[in-house]
Amino acid sequence: MSKLFSPAKIGPYTLSHRVAMAPLTRMRSSAGDLPNALMATYYGQRASEGGLIVSEAAFIAPGGNGYLGAPGIYSDDHIPAWKQITDAVHAKGGRIFLQLWHVGRQSHSEFQPNGDAPLAPSAVPFEGVVFTSQGWVPTTPAREMSIDEILNLVGAYRAATRRAIAAGFDGVEVHAANGYLLDQFLQDGSNQRSDIYGGSLENRTRFLLAAIHAAAEEIGIDKVGVRIGPSGSFGGMKDSNPEQLFGYLAEQLNSLGLAYLHLIEPRVLGNDVDASKDQNPVASTFIRKHYKGIIVAAGGFTPESADAIVAAGDADVVAFGRHFISNPDLPARIRHGKALQDYDRDTFYGGTEAGYTDYPSA
Repeated sequence: MSKLFSPAKIGPYTLSHRVAMAPLTRMRSSAGDLPNALMATYYGQRASEGGLIVSEAAFIAPGGNGYLGAPGIYSDDHIPAWKQITDAVHAKGGRIFLQLWHVGRQSHSEFQPNGDAPLAPSAVPFEGVVFTSQGWVPTTPAREMSIDEILNLVGAYRAATRRAIAAGFDGVEVHAANGYLLDQFLQDGSNQRSDIYGGSLENRTRFLLAAIHAAAEEIGIDKVGVRIGPSGSFGGMKDSNPEQLFGYLAEQLNSLGLAYLHLIEPRVLGNDVDASKDQNPVASTFIRKHYKGIIVAAGGFTPESADAIVAAGDADVVAFGRHFISNPDLPARIRHGKALQDYDRDTFYGGTEAGYTDYPSA
């Protein structure tokens, strides 16, 4: 695995290896959407010298959540709570970026101020479920956002980045994949607006680019990553011309000087790999034609396929999700050719230390 264990640059940082931990929603935060000591243990276990962790998604504004137990970054109260996690990662010599998130229409009135309808680019119905105090339930129908509400959320990305800096994060990742709010604006299956945020490619990418620039003004563009899911269908997503859309977006992002561009392969649906999908890394292969900076690839990779995509040059770093859940020492296991432990899917979301911090290292 020589390619995976060669150095790589992420913004101003030099990684000692290319095995990253993908953002993984685990829904174990405390009341007030606060990260806690159990979460610090979990991240500390998975940190490695010179390795990159992208945190689970943290919602940037009240109403931005769709999963009970997910953490927030919308209040200054979250700063010291996240600080215990960044301290745990840095104690092991690792780097950690905070993923910034707003779920948009993938939400429920339970999470909204005053029980309102969730926000979306357009009031387009779709079938989805979210996790509330009543368990997994259908989403509440969303309403179209006003331009003022869009601008307010750009400010929320800025404020969340400022809090991330105060909490000790090495950078932030703007989440624009998996059918969440920014992805909803990108794809014309969910964005049917007729104003400056809908219609043309320039208009549909406007909100995402504004959020990126807002974050960059706080932390520097070389400490901002972006996650996209070209041709991903999770969350009811679809676009009339995904290659045109994501090729255009990649070219816009190519000129910015991002820390990295994080790509989810379309074969991934939620927390599983769709066996009917092409198993080749089609997203990374396509985007590399348009994007010349650092690419982080994620989605169903094995140690062998990770090494292959890095060797081919279509990705520079590979992010592992489910394997990192059950193998806290994943980089060392891969380096030394040790067998990987199986994960327990039933403990992915919510719960206690079971299936969270009780997986042993080799």
